[in-house]
Amino acid sequence: MLTLYPPIHPYHEFTLAVDPPHQLYIEECGNPDGIPILFLHGGPGIGCTEDNRRFFDPNVYRIILFDQRGCGRSTPHMELQKNNTQTIVSDIEKIREYLQIDRWVIFGGSWGSTLGLVYAQTHPSRVLALILRGIFLNRHEDVQWLFGGAGANKIFPENWEEFLSIVPDNLRHNPMVAYYEMLTGEDEVTRMAAAKSWASWEGHCSTLEPNKYVLELMKNPHTALGLAKIECHYFMNNCFLEPNQILRNIGQIQEIPGIIVHGRYDIVCALDNAWELNKAWPNSELNIIRDAGHSSCEPGIIDALVRATKTISHRLAQPIS
Repeated sequence: MLTLYPPIHPYHEFTLAVDPPHQLYIEECGNPDGIPILFLHGGPGIGCTEDNRRFFDPNVYRIILFDQRGCGRSTPHMELQKNNTQTIVSDIEKIREYLQIDRWVIFGGSWGSTLGLVYAQTHPSRVLALILRGIFLNRHEDVQWLFGGAGANKIFPENWEEFLSIVPDNLRHNPMVAYYEMLTGEDEVTRMAAAKSWASWEGHCSTLEPNKYVLELMKNPHTALGLAKIECHYFMNNCFLEPNQILRNIGQIQEIPGIIVHGRYDIVCALDNAWELNKAWPNSELNIIRDAGHSSCEPGIIDALVRATKTISHRLAQPIS
């Protein structure tokens, strides 16, 4: 079973001004002359971590990572103004142009898979290949599955009850509305409590086995606030996409090769997301990981993603270590 590559440090870190007031944190790692690959983090709202650099052979890939608007080290933190799917797609193009990259591989998980698909459908001529994990198609049922009491709550009922515990009785049928009010309100204590509760719910659902590292990362105050506020903002606005937009526009990426990795027991994004995407996209291959959930830190998911990056580099006729 393959594991992550050894830790590496960026050879280039910088910020890029986009629509005011947003400043994006961007880093490059690996081989400056290698295959350009862009890492798209999940959430929306969670930001990148050091381990995100380690899915790629640093001798083969020019690895680009950035924290999306309001996330991680980008500023202002948690800013919702001009923060939507279309502006992030525009940011990705600005990064590509700034770095003078003609075409690149897109690697994204969870919300990053959504964003990667929308970017590829908007700019197909700029994408060499897609590597996607934990597919989220943003259909109405996908959001309701996790945050509307339509699926995940039946598998983690004790954690769902905890998630609902701070929601007024009259809003328990639609807890997202209550959370949006708390997360965007002026009361700092209420905002922090809501953020930790939101992040804890998602963290418990993210792995097949309880994972202390994932829960601690999700409930870190900086991470939890960014994740909860921005994610809720996006979900309240249907991720700024039209209904079933990704599957309806799948024809735009028919010629782009893709590798899909999805855990059999993914409770955050149910497996049918990946199944339906693969059926609609003949140039993709689906790898169902039988002993994994949603998180990219699970051994089976890591193995499949590292294999995918090796496979894509081989297909692009580059040497691999």
